[in-house]
This record gives sequence, structure tokens and C-alpha cells, in this order.
Amino acid sequence: MQGLRLKFGIAIIRGKKSKRRTSKARSVTFTYAEKEKCCCILWKIPGMRLMKIRCFFLAAHFFWGASAIANDVPLWEVGIGIGALSFPAYRGSDKIYNFLMPVPYFVYHGDFLKADRHGIRGSLFDYQGFDLTLSLSVSPPTERGDDDVSEAMPDLDMTAELGPQIDYTLWCNDAYTRTLRLRLPARAAFTVESSPNSIGWVFSPNLSYDISDLPAMPGWSLGFVAGPIYATEKQHDYFYSVAPEYATANRPAYQARGGYSGSQFLASLSKRYERVWMGAYVRYDTLSGAAFEESSLVAKRSSISAGFAISWILAESKTRVSAEN
Repeated sequence: MQGLRLKFGIAIIRGKKSKRRTSKARSVTFTYAEKEKCCCILWKIPGMRLMKIRCFFLAAHFFWGASAIANDVPLWEVGIGIGALSFPAYRGSDKIYNFLMPVPYFVYHGDFLKADRHGIRGSLFDYQGFDLTLSLSVSPPTERGDDDVSEAMPDLDMTAELGPQIDYTLWCNDAYTRTLRLRLPARAAFTVESSPNSIGWVFSPNLSYDISDLPAMPGWSLGFVAGPIYATEKQHDYFYSVAPEYATANRPAYQARGGYSGSQFLASLSKRYERVWMGAYVRYDTLSGAAFEESSLVAKRSSISAGFAISWILAESKTRVSAEN
């Protein structure tokens, strides 16, 4: 639920080992996430340590490798790149952070596990357009008190979400270059600490539309994701409630309730060259009508985040696989 959550950006998609056999393959771009995830670099700048970590988490997710359109691809690829990001401190914050930093590139085509812009997940069931997976997302810790709205409030621990996700392919063309999917993830959320605490459930149904190899831009991939977010009272309470002991004249006590959590709309564009990958995204986030909209911790009801990255592929596996999605 928090504004900066990454899904693990390791691009793992199902594949079968092959000796350069030919068959139809579906392409996947790895440039988006509804929640953000981890990897870790520290900058020794007073008061900015956690935000730097959070930004690197975000970069690692949005800009971790994309699979090329190919029947015969390396089992894995690794590289390094640089990315530029602009985003709010959290959903509802009016404070914007802008960063330029290194980002990793890693692609792995596995038989069972896959981790793309939709998060790390294991495919449990796949039949006639239905795909049942187990998905995981992790949110880095959030340092409060660096703005007037949350001054003197306790920091937020790292959180994780784990649960099933049902994907259904509503439509795709014969070449698998146009795909429309309905995704239904439901995750239990909890804090990551020595004694984890449950912080409710999150349900974020969305539509995902992917276009590979654009007619006017050969080799480019375009993706769109849109959908609402819903969460239980415990989830909203963790991020948006104000306990009486932290109430001030400008920040009255507030008890968040469960329900609608706002909506997100994202567009991404990427291209893979022989040894270079580049991609960009823009996301619009609205909290209009959210159950916690009246919380004083919500300073802004809509926001835009964006980013761009370029990565250089440094090494790849000699083992080839036939990628299917």
C-alpha cells in the first residue's frame, strides 16, 4: 500500500531448454510494478539514508531486464545500468524526490518461477488462459519526520505481502504481440522484523495490456496497467491512522477504515538491442475517494512518478531456452 513498493525485479519466465528449436513465443516486458521492492545501497548523507535505499529499491524494480522477442534466448543475462527517477515520498505525500543512480539488470528464464513487473511468483496452475500463481512483494522501511505532515511520528518497518494471484488472458493475437490480461492478486501483509505483525490484506485487481514490436517502432514494447486497490482496515491503519498521542493542532487524531485505496494507471516503453536495454515508465496515482482520504497524512490526492533507465548486458548463459511467456 505504501507509495514506494517494489516487486523483486528479477525477470524469471517459464522456458524449456532447447537446441535452437523454433516455435512461437510470447514476449514480456519488465518495466512495471504496483508495489515496490528490494536490493540495497547506502549513501552516507545525513537524514537521507532510508530514502536512498527506497529509491534504489524502486529503480531495481522498474528497470530490471526485459525479455527480447525470441524463440531462442539465453537462460540468464546480467548487466548494469543507470536510471533516473522522480516520485513522491509515499502515496499521498506532497514531497517529491528526484534521483540518479545505478540499477541492476538480471534476466532468468526458468521452468517454474517467474518474477517480472508483476512480482516474484511461482506458477501453480496454468490451463486455457488461467494462471494461478503465488506472488510476493516487499516494501522497504519508511522514515517519517522529514516533512511537516508526519513530524515526530514513528518510522514504518519494512513490510511484505504474500498471497495467490489469478491471471486470465482475455485476448491475444496469433503472434502473441498483443495481449490483454485480467490479474487478481490478493496478499496478506505483515511487518518484517524479529516479531512480525499482521497488517491486513491487499487486493489490487487490474487490467494489463502489452504490445510488442510496435508497427512504427520495430523492436519496441509498450505496456499499460490500470486498476483499483482495496485493503483492510489494518492495512490502512498502519500507514494513515494518527494515534491520539501523535495528534497535533495541524494533525488531528484519525482512525483509518478499510475499503477503497485509490487507483493506479501506468504506461511503460522499452527496447532491447543486442547488448543494451532501455526503458521508461510514467505512473499516475489517485487517492480520490479512498477510505483514508480525510487523514491528515494525505497531503496530496494525486501524484505522478516517472523514470528512465539504460542498461548494458555484460554476460549471458551459453545455455539456450525456448521462452513461452
